[in-house]
Amino acid sequence: MKAPVSWIREYVDLPAEVTTEDLTTRLTSLGLKLEAIESAGADITGPLVVGRVLTVEPEPQKNGKTINWCTVDVGAANGTGEPQGIVCGAHNFAPGDLVVVILPGGVLPGNFEISARKTYGHLSAGMICSARELGLGEDHDGIIVLPADAGEPGDDAFDVLGLREEVVEFEINPDRAYALSLRGIAREAALAYGVRFTDPTERDVPASNDAGYPVVIDDPDGCPVFVARRVSGFDPAAATPDWMAKRLQQAGMRPISLAVDVTNYVMLETGRPIHGYDAAKLQGPIRVRRAHEGERLTTLDGTERVLSAEDLVVTDDSGIIGLGGVMGGETTEMSATTTDILVEAAHWDARSMFRTGKRHRISSEAGKRNERGVDPVITPAAADRVVELLTTYGGGTVDPGVTVVGTPPDQPRITMSYDLPARVTGIDIDAATTVTNLEAVGCALTKEDTTLTATPPPWRPDLNDPFDLVEEVARIVGYDQVPSVLPRDAAGRGLTREQRLRRRVGRTLAGAGCVEVISFPFVGDAAFDTLGLPADDVRRRTVRLANPLSSEEPSYTTTLLPGLLKAAARNVGRGATGVALFETGTVAFPSESGPAPIYGVEWRPSEDELAKLFEALPAQPLHLAVVLAGERERSGWWGAGREADWSDAIAVVRRLAAELGVEVAVASATYQPWHPGRCAVFTVAGEELGHAGELHPKVAQAFGLPARSAAVEIDLDLLLRHARDVPPGPQFSTYPLAKEDVALVVADDVTAAEVEAALREGAGDLLESVRLFDVYTGDQVGEGRKSLAFALRFRAPDRTLTEEETAAARDAAVALAAERTGAVQR
Repeated sequence: MKAPVSWIREYVDLPAEVTTEDLTTRLTSLGLKLEAIESAGADITGPLVVGRVLTVEPEPQKNGKTINWCTVDVGAANGTGEPQGIVCGAHNFAPGDLVVVILPGGVLPGNFEISARKTYGHLSAGMICSARELGLGEDHDGIIVLPADAGEPGDDAFDVLGLREEVVEFEINPDRAYALSLRGIAREAALAYGVRFTDPTERDVPASNDAGYPVVIDDPDGCPVFVARRVSGFDPAAATPDWMAKRLQQAGMRPISLAVDVTNYVMLETGRPIHGYDAAKLQGPIRVRRAHEGERLTTLDGTERVLSAEDLVVTDDSGIIGLGGVMGGETTEMSATTTDILVEAAHWDARSMFRTGKRHRISSEAGKRNERGVDPVITPAAADRVVELLTTYGGGTVDPGVTVVGTPPDQPRITMSYDLPARVTGIDIDAATTVTNLEAVGCALTKEDTTLTATPPPWRPDLNDPFDLVEEVARIVGYDQVPSVLPRDAAGRGLTREQRLRRRVGRTLAGAGCVEVISFPFVGDAAFDTLGLPADDVRRRTVRLANPLSSEEPSYTTTLLPGLLKAAARNVGRGATGVALFETGTVAFPSESGPAPIYGVEWRPSEDELAKLFEALPAQPLHLAVVLAGERERSGWWGAGREADWSDAIAVVRRLAAELGVEVAVASATYQPWHPGRCAVFTVAGEELGHAGELHPKVAQAFGLPARSAAVEIDLDLLLRHARDVPPGPQFSTYPLAKEDVALVVADDVTAAEVEAALREGAGDLLESVRLFDVYTGDQVGEGRKSLAFALRFRAPDRTLTEEETAAARDAAVALAAERTGAVQR
């Protein structure tokens, strides 16, 4: 919200010594966050003066353009008192007009320096300025023609144009809709300095009578109050007064026509949106109702809209003529021929306004205020202010009929104890301060011995419970008065089990050389196509977002790989020779129970209603993904490096499992987007944990990653469920190690993991480790077979093993491997 400081001062008796910086500092402390302080003309240096046009001589040019050679009286501003010769391309002025002239030596916005220069055969000493050239608007069709009483030639034009006036812009929180008006900002300024506030809506308003325009409200909950006033004989060609146009521009609005500008001005002044109808186009009485499903309306922006049964509409005998509180319709729009105007000032249900605006994707200044809640009491005053300005500057007469239908809704009564602000904030706030501050914001109070009951003012629909009142008291006392007290740790509290385990996972991956990244969890079909997922893959069934950031990625992801692979490719593309990235995040799989029901917010849902909500929630498991691409071991003077491959991806999962004390089983698998034959599936207690291995060549190429890049994706929730709370520590023995190597011949389709598992189980407790160190295929083992060589290491914690004990453990391991896998020892 932009507010000229001079406009604020019209309603508040601010001390003369209060600067704009002081004012904005006080208002920021009250909750109106300062965005900017603007000063039109701050980038203009003079001399900028008022000039009177003496002569205008049109001179056609060879290029078809006609320029004007002008002489302009600028008084003594040029140092000589002689008329100034200036070339001007505009044609909207005549001899005798007052214009704005910048003389040589001046600088316009954009660091455009003005000097006397020869152009079109004349020495042009200065420039006659347009609004756009001065940074006052976008109008560049003609130069600024000042009113006849704007001043004398040579007068400083900065004050005439308001170029030294400062405008403050505030970021207004949604719960402070009253501050989307000069009335609201000025009230806060008066509160900040404890000075008198003049309410622009306090005016004598004629009472409702039977001569007013007929209005019927079928939905009083959606439209509690509707005020209508009529102006006849209005001059549609009447110009908007300069002071009003200037204020609209300073507030960020473009002047359009007097009728429209007046409604916008009153909206900025009071916060109450106003709508005007061409009364000659109305047919019969106005009626406010809910739309019928599928009805259509063409709004002022020329868009035909299909309406919902939740939309509030304004109708007459011809049909729908406006989307209540959001935007009017084309059929009754005011135009350049409108002479009779019906002014509407209505109060609308904020929730309906918000939903209608979102449903139809309409964002307007009126809708922005109506959906946040506007003072319902000031509708007659706002309408009266509009008709006053219309008749003052556009002629015509105010019809005697006054329509006021409905009554403003009652304000809630809130009871709280006097000491609640002190208990909540920790500030020493006594009862007298509480009462004074609540009365200052407009609350009507009923005081008891230990409690008070407050009725909030009608312009504060955000005050609904005792803690809202606490906030009002605290912001006036000052949040800077809240004491700094360190919280005490509660006994027995700390990180949860899941938090501790997730930190252990992060430390383990960091120790493995991986860097954590966070990517957007949104995908589209293109991402799944790039991963090569088949059409029936469960990962293609996604939860679609109602309002996605991008139409190309409209769904919540079912896999972390698309975002992680993009991040890896971005790093590789920027020169990284080796990338090791990991990400933890939730994925989502749609529920089979259908969409979630929508309940009201007036009460807590019942247990059955909550159960239905939870049933509709998508499954959201926590996943972990890792990408390894490029160099895994750097090359240097010490020797050649090594590229990351499938074994590194599998090693990451094994390392995590070992750190968490989880037994994982590994088997070969075929699963996109991994390379067939170079993909491993992990299981924990019979449940699938995830996959790791080398990416499919087409996938690596599509993402721009090096060939043989590897990736991991596992269900981290499953891994953490089986994790040990205390990390398993290594066991040490001072007794010597016994070494045994065995080579076992098995069929090609038997995995090394199956053989290793049998060896571990058969060797018993004396086995310390088993490691595959060689794989051989060839004539010596026969076609369709392979030889797997394992290094078995045995050790006892309390003695030196004998040769017989070691041999027995080895033979037992080989025997079980032969039984389970058909292995034959070489």
